[in-house]
Amino acid sequence: MSSAILQPVVALVLWSMVMWAWLYATRIPAMQQAKVALNPSVTTAELSAQLPPQVRWKADNYNHLMEQPTLFYATALVLALAGQGDGLNATLAWGYVGLRIVHSLVQALANIIMVRFLVFMTASLVLLTLAIRAALAVF
Repeated sequence: MSSAILQPVVALVLWSMVMWAWLYATRIPAMQQAKVALNPSVTTAELSAQLPPQVRWKADNYNHLMEQPTLFYATALVLALAGQGDGLNATLAWGYVGLRIVHSLVQALANIIMVRFLVFMTASLVLLTLAIRAALAVF
């Protein structure tokens, strides 16, 4: 099976790995500088409180990439399996991936909440459109 929609799926997986690397490249030095003890009884919230916001933003974004994009992956795979992964659907998928990358950069670099929210909502509407198109393809 060859489907253009699989390319943005792989691109978003790779972008998630970029954010994973970025979060550790900033978190580990910040933890060392703050002399954070590696105590298993410390909660994630307590650990995060010891780190600067600019460091937490990368981890927050990585977590966000593990949430809504799972719906994107499922939708894209349904479209690919239904033979509907080309044309407009592939373009919408690339649009979603591009918006998620912009969302990551906004959150990781400046975390301007309203800009981030607008990008997230736009990406969500693109994903909703893809989901509706997937529903039309399989029902």
